[in-house]
Amino acid sequence: MSRINCSPKFAVVCLLLLFAVTVCNAQDPAPTPSHAPAAGEAPATTKTKGRIYFYRIKQFTGSALEPSVFCDNKELARMDNGRYFAIDLEPGEHTCNMGDKQTGFTVTIKEGEEHYAKVTIETGFWKGRGRLTLLQKEQGAFELKKVKPLDVAKVKDRSLVTVYEGSESKP
Repeated sequence: MSRINCSPKFAVVCLLLLFAVTVCNAQDPAPTPSHAPAAGEAPATTKTKGRIYFYRIKQFTGSALEPSVFCDNKELARMDNGRYFAIDLEPGEHTCNMGDKQTGFTVTIKEGEEHYAKVTIETGFWKGRGRLTLLQKEQGAFELKKVKPLDVAKVKDRSLVTVYEGSESKP
């Protein structure tokens, strides 16, 4: 048998080439099958709720008034001056209004969407009343930074109202 003499550099290059060829020819493991729904079975989906922020800018006029805010005929909270709260709703159409039902809006909630509703006080001869207006997201998000969370004592339905003073959920 004859012995082949080669330089150490040549041996290293040969080993690197052999390693590269081995790596390039390695096969990926077979993909694991995912659970496909059986015939007639609906695919599993998680629904995300939409959120509406209700807020009232702090003003001297009508500061003693605390009108009630309703959504889908449920009283949510008494709206205090310079405060906000939020509700999380299932996707679909919802109607929100003030206690006198003269002002309000109907909104179609989509998954993960945010809406902003501003409460203002309209002064009358004997008594003022609340007005509820749905605003553009950019304006509502900007104005929301100027108010504080609503006091927990003003919340009427804690199963719907999710953001208020002391709640864990923050905007």
